[in-house]
Amino acid sequence: MQITFLGTSSGVPTRSRNVSSIALRLPQRAETWLFDCGEGTQHQILRSDVKISQITRIFVTHMHGDHIYGLMGLLASCGLAGNPTRIDVYGPPHLNEYLRACGRYSQTHFSYPVKVHTVQPGVVFEDEEFTVSCSPLTHRVPAFGYRVSEKDKAGRFDVEQATALGIPSGPLYGKLKRGEVITLADGRKINGADLCGETQIGRKFVYCTDTIFCENSVELAQDADVLVHEATFAHQDAELAYQRLHSTSTMAAQVALAAGAKKLIMTHFSPRYAPGNAIALTDLLSEAQAIFPHTTMAHDFFTYDIPRRQAETLAAV
Repeated sequence: MQITFLGTSSGVPTRSRNVSSIALRLPQRAETWLFDCGEGTQHQILRSDVKISQITRIFVTHMHGDHIYGLMGLLASCGLAGNPTRIDVYGPPHLNEYLRACGRYSQTHFSYPVKVHTVQPGVVFEDEEFTVSCSPLTHRVPAFGYRVSEKDKAGRFDVEQATALGIPSGPLYGKLKRGEVITLADGRKINGADLCGETQIGRKFVYCTDTIFCENSVELAQDADVLVHEATFAHQDAELAYQRLHSTSTMAAQVALAAGAKKLIMTHFSPRYAPGNAIALTDLLSEAQAIFPHTTMAHDFFTYDIPRRQAETLAAV
């Protein structure tokens, strides 16, 4: 699991930062899932290692333009980039209506199926590897945060030990790999857990924007391996944050701390903190790290590999 930031500015693009979009790359299944799709996202994709032909799912947080204005153009281009069999789009009410209107007035017709899912709090997608859930945030329009949870995987099955125990290969191996207890013909009971290595703990990625500090963010981010949270304003501009229902750097850090997240990556920065201004983005980073030391500040094309817990444990030893 790898995340690439395609846009990290709030409201409008700047010379160095485009508006919101994140790509979650899943190389084991040759898929990419997008989270938000602001204007110019497909141009950012062309400048990155993300392959537009691998996009299969797009999750939209809310209907503000800096999060959706690039969606229609991207969907139109996807049909020309590799003829996908289907793209599923998830988002708040009126997203389907918006896309239909764009298609109607621009005379755009997709060459492949596009399925729009109106999300409700709870699970919005699940398969054998992942569960994606969402929760409402606190913003000026309906907005949702998303949590991607990879399911735990059984450890490596020890074929050599199974052979030494005289266990015949075939269906019994499948049961043992799943950690089940089997009974052999001679009456011996074998616990599959004894033949498998340490369980691989599934990774957890959480994306919260746009929102002011809220308990739903904390709940959604519980024990996340990485929390990506908006930090539109500096702590000094907290009044603006309350007026516009956006987060400060300190609010983002408080969410990460309260949720027990392993890492916080801040994004969605106001252009007011451009170089040369009284408050710089480095000030926002210092504010957040004072509360939650494991904080990083995203920039466009910043890529982060989400580590497995086992790898972290071994590294610490």
